[in-house]
Amino acid sequence: MTDLASHAGVRVGVIVFPGSNDDRDLAYAFELLGAEVAMVWHKDARLPEDLCGLAIPGGFTYGDYLRAGAMARFSPVMRALELQARAGLPVLGICNGFQILCEAGLLPGALVRNRDLRFRCLDVRVGSEDVGLFQGGLAPGSELVMPIKHGKGAYVPAPGTAPRVAFRYLGENPNGSTDGIAGVVNAAGNVLGLMPHPEHAVDPALGGTDGSVLLRAFLGRCRRPAAAA
Repeated sequence: MTDLASHAGVRVGVIVFPGSNDDRDLAYAFELLGAEVAMVWHKDARLPEDLCGLAIPGGFTYGDYLRAGAMARFSPVMRALELQARAGLPVLGICNGFQILCEAGLLPGALVRNRDLRFRCLDVRVGSEDVGLFQGGLAPGSELVMPIKHGKGAYVPAPGTAPRVAFRYLGENPNGSTDGIAGVVNAAGNVLGLMPHPEHAVDPALGGTDGSVLLRAFLGRCRRPAAAA
């Protein structure tokens, strides 16, 4: 059973772009866990005050017409997000949010078209590895079942680099991602991106609540000052 009181006073921002379609779902999931949510429009050059964390939801910003996340990366709000992220604020990017964080250089590597060139929508099982500062609420070796829904979700590391792998697909690799990588965390440990959607796995009526474990770990880090990973 969720301890709503444990996240009382936690205020997180959910950034909304043209083409975001999981913004309300993510806000609902955070509120279900007891957090307060501020919806932030992509043209806002300043972030609301007193935010404890930021999240970029899934969707298809600008229709993915150029490259997934490539246009959203230049929205006014991203300058403020980058400054806060580099100062240690916890940031979570889900699916298109992950793509945007990679395009912005806040996470290494890139997301490219799925190996079979098909859109994939199914539940996947992932195992957690190095989840950075969020580790206090999500131990390495945890297994979670969450849905994916993407056409460009195959993660490719930057040449000659070894990313901090936060999650790997267990069993089937649904998109051809390098080494089955489903999510990565930045060097400082405060920016996490992943392709599976935890916000769609927070209600038993929708098939499972494993996503709550991940979101609760994120909110747990938002409650206290960032520290070295």
